[in-house]
Amino acid sequence: MDFDKKGKKNLSLNVVSNKEHKGFGAGTINLSQLSGLIIDGDKAYIDVGTLHAKSKVEKGIKFLTDKADVPNGRTCWIAWVAVDRDEEGNSYYAGATVCEMLIDEEAKRGWKILADHVNKMDKALKRKFILDGIDDTEKTALRTALIEHNEEWWENSKDELKEGLKSEK
Repeated sequence: MDFDKKGKKNLSLNVVSNKEHKGFGAGTINLSQLSGLIIDGDKAYIDVGTLHAKSKVEKGIKFLTDKADVPNGRTCWIAWVAVDRDEEGNSYYAGATVCEMLIDEEAKRGWKILADHVNKMDKALKRKFILDGIDDTEKTALRTALIEHNEEWWENSKDELKEGLKSEK
């Protein structure tokens, strides 16, 4: 188990592992409190490959920048979720954003705007909530995945997240 200097267990949504993120720019951004979840229809799940664009749904897909080039693609989303602790030491979901993708597995083609994914990842790290575009089914899937992962974190989260993931129905 990984502990911080005060003896508290480090927060993690099962991002990369207990190792610090290494590579180009290492040390400039701490990604250990960020994770990506895939929302695919009525299911949402943590996928450690999202951080490097190698999630289950992205593998083997050539991404294009024109949405029209993927006419048979199904809509999937990546939800970037950051965790943090409040003043009392309670963990909570601190930021969440969503990014749209189209995936056509048969044609091995997809659509996404990489800059949008990077910017939304940054917004989640900066404790923002941007959940525009997902429908009620996708909201329910993400809400359920977050609660199932850690109900206490959900309960401690800001109302802005809970409101953003409420179904309209």
